[in-house]
Amino acid sequence: MILYLATDLIWASKIKATANALGLSARPVRTLEMLEARLADADPVAMLLDLDAADLALAMLARVRDPALPTARRLKVLAWGPHVATDLLQKARDLGADEVLTRGAFDHAMDDILPRLASASATPDRP
Repeated sequence: MILYLATDLIWASKIKATANALGLSARPVRTLEMLEARLADADPVAMLLDLDAADLALAMLARVRDPALPTARRLKVLAWGPHVATDLLQKARDLGADEVLTRGAFDHAMDDILPRLASASATPDRP
């Protein structure tokens, strides 16, 4: 399962529709509480974070990178945002996002990215 935080209905619909078309499971997380619930009741392998939700996206990234969380070692995280938000893109990298893309790059490659993330498996040596 892929979890996703999207700031607007267009992105949420696009992610969900792409996942459905590819036969993948994708579920939204709109709050930290919702993230905690998804982590407790599902076995996500990846998370997509829209950096337009700046503080919330970074808080979610920090949460899934918390060493006390068992999924921290195996949950792949992709963050995307506006190409002009260089500081925000860098913060996502610094907090441990596996991939950080501009909005256009993510949009252009979503059909390839989602299956790759969905097939992510446990990697013991991942930080």
